[in-house]
Amino acid sequence: MKKEEIKKVVREGYARIAKQDSSCCQPVSSCCGSTDLAQDISKSIGYTEEELKTIPEGANLGLGCGNPVALVSLREGETVLDLGSGAGLDCFLAAEKVGEKGRVIGVDMTPEMIEKARENARQGDYTNVEFRLGEIENLPVADNSADVVVSNCVINLVPDKGKAFKETFRVLKPAGRLMVSDIVLLKELPDVIKNSIEAYIGCLSGAVMKDEYIGAIKEAGFQDVRIADEPSFPIDCMANDLTAKALIENLGITFQEAAEFAPSVLSIKIHAVKPN
Repeated sequence: MKKEEIKKVVREGYARIAKQDSSCCQPVSSCCGSTDLAQDISKSIGYTEEELKTIPEGANLGLGCGNPVALVSLREGETVLDLGSGAGLDCFLAAEKVGEKGRVIGVDMTPEMIEKARENARQGDYTNVEFRLGEIENLPVADNSADVVVSNCVINLVPDKGKAFKETFRVLKPAGRLMVSDIVLLKELPDVIKNSIEAYIGCLSGAVMKDEYIGAIKEAGFQDVRIADEPSFPIDCMANDLTAKALIENLGITFQEAAEFAPSVLSIKIHAVKPN
């Protein structure tokens, strides 16, 4: 798919998720074993029950692959930028840590997600959080303005990952920190998955090789690039089971076949620093 086509299908896919009546898709089968899939997915990837209780209802759509806010030491008064902020889950958690003197900016390219996040902020009375419509490759954020950038299972959706990391480097202050949770690969996926629209929306077919991903961060200028964690990620927990549905219903791939390449799909957590 061409870059603009990818952006279009991703935007449409996440618009549908944002407009759902319930907090998550109803799965064909849940790897987490509960009807409340969004909550269970979030707990399985690093969010605590206490954290999930503090955020506005509707902010957690179960779309992440880690908890980047928990892995970066936020300080009171800092400015945090969340790339692909969705309904605002990580922004609201960050807002509690940076306090009233701090600031949190969420950027998302889907208008429906921005609308949902802004409504969640109003419901939760978050005065230090704002949401901006924009693309990660062209961030609507000033140079050298953020202390910390976080992102949760979103950059794998971006066609030009190199440009995304260069934009991230631009908006960070000197000595600013990057903490990303994302999906990367240890070996190439079968063509039937790489060419699947559903698997792209489900954060799988847009993923690149681990070394390529880390290389893009370093090429953007970041230093002290290190991996905090990299467990295999259960495929049927991705993006509210969209990928599992695609694999089984549309691509003709069984769970047994999917299990053969599942160990090559990593939920990686990467920390990096912009030189001072």
